[in-house]
Amino acid sequence: MDMASHPSPPAPHLPGPPQRARWAALAADAAESNAFYAPDMLGAAIDHLADEGSVRLIEARAGDAVIGLLPIMVQPRHGRLPIGCVANWMHDHCFFSAPMIARGQEVAAWRGLLGQLDAAPWARGFLHLQGLDAAGANAAALEALCVEQRRGRREIHRYDRAMLRSGLSADAYWDTNVRSKKRKELRRLQKRLAESGTVETRLLADRGELARWCADFLALEASGWKGREGTALSCKPADAAFFRAACAAAFDAGRLHMLRIDLDGRAIAMLANFRHGTGAFSFKIAFDEALGRFSPGVLIEIANLHAVQDDPAIDWMDSCAAPDHPMIDSLWAERRTIVQYRIALHGSGPARVQRAAAFAIANGVESVASLLKGQG
Repeated sequence: MDMASHPSPPAPHLPGPPQRARWAALAADAAESNAFYAPDMLGAAIDHLADEGSVRLIEARAGDAVIGLLPIMVQPRHGRLPIGCVANWMHDHCFFSAPMIARGQEVAAWRGLLGQLDAAPWARGFLHLQGLDAAGANAAALEALCVEQRRGRREIHRYDRAMLRSGLSADAYWDTNVRSKKRKELRRLQKRLAESGTVETRLLADRGELARWCADFLALEASGWKGREGTALSCKPADAAFFRAACAAAFDAGRLHMLRIDLDGRAIAMLANFRHGTGAFSFKIAFDEALGRFSPGVLIEIANLHAVQDDPAIDWMDSCAAPDHPMIDSLWAERRTIVQYRIALHGSGPARVQRAAAFAIANGVESVASLLKGQG
């Protein structure tokens, strides 16, 4: 259980223009791309998805410059364990949560971030980090700092998910990585769709069309299984508002990559991606399930492959998909390993004792559970 009472963190104010300007400067030269923590998406999430006082923004600084940004939450439980901890913030529509750190300042940024958590009386237990790239700049700097500071660090979960990272042209990639039988079947579906009406594939380029594209996406997503299960963005006004705000801010920053396939002028498949640096993140897909015989979801992924591989500014795209996703895993050959870590927090007096005990108990329970599972 949580072995000591802790004061709650003071409720942060919504970040204003000066703070967001600092984030923009940090994002422009970040060591690791993360569109979800770039100022457009993060700002929209804080404005529309964060409960009042629930999210705190930790900044690491070198003089007047911000060199690290970590959005965190205090959690009363850690999984099934009644142990309080601090965790990086992953809302329902965040699929990667590597902190924003300045290129060349990776270890210094983590030293500043962890130092603030060590000193914070409200930071209970340990730091639970989710959604990091095992081969990314954050993971490497964090490991180095934990060794330097003799700070406990434990990897508690990992999985691989599809990503697109190749120097091949779209056609060459398609021929190399997708089975010939599947390619033949998809060409047949494309031909059948073209025979049923006028098919047009477009990438959003006109700011004046953005509102309509967002409305079309929300309606298309809600028309399918996500709408029936209540998980579509339009099912919650705050989620829909976040989507519109994130798309608008990202478009203005040159980071929105939105694609659609129309049949006779009506959207039958749409894909929203967000860019940061030389990378991109595939955020959400929506398609008309009534036209499932044409596999519109797969067809727009083919169009996306061409859009990405033909864009010299995009080196890679993270699918943000669940592990072993049957559709995207069959189309994209590369994989990205996503990890979770448990990081010990230091401190002084009772806080240090509580944090050390919480870290040890969580690790011990996990070790016993793994042992029992292995004997089962």
